[in-house]
Amino acid sequence: MSIPEVQASPRWRSIALWAVKILLALIFLAAGAAKLFGVAAMVEGFAHLGFGQWFRYFTGAVEVIAALLIVVPATSIFGALLIGCTMVGAILVHAIGMPGSPLPAAGFLVLSLVVAYAERGRLQTLLGRRA
Repeated sequence: MSIPEVQASPRWRSIALWAVKILLALIFLAAGAAKLFGVAAMVEGFAHLGFGQWFRYFTGAVEVIAALLIVVPATSIFGALLIGCTMVGAILVHAIGMPGSPLPAAGFLVLSLVVAYAERGRLQTLLGRRA
């Protein structure tokens, strides 16, 4: 009986995945910081929504946390899922009347789902340890 060989993913996949993670982290760190620091466009946009400025702070904090989580290998799936959920909300908000196109949010949703899919083994491992 022989031991099956585990096929390592090609190096380019690992590099591409890290590139996507870093891109998402930089974008969401910047977007979250803009919300937290009260950039005028963000304040106006959230005022237009009518939820109150607390929602701007909440969204900014979620984006910064997700950006930090996505670059740590052990937590990257959680960061990707958090970004994905945030982008679903952004798409809905743009669809119901927030100025701007929902297409960038849809693109970030796709990228976050790519990362979550690539990191699904970590979640399975974590859930397997708890079961």
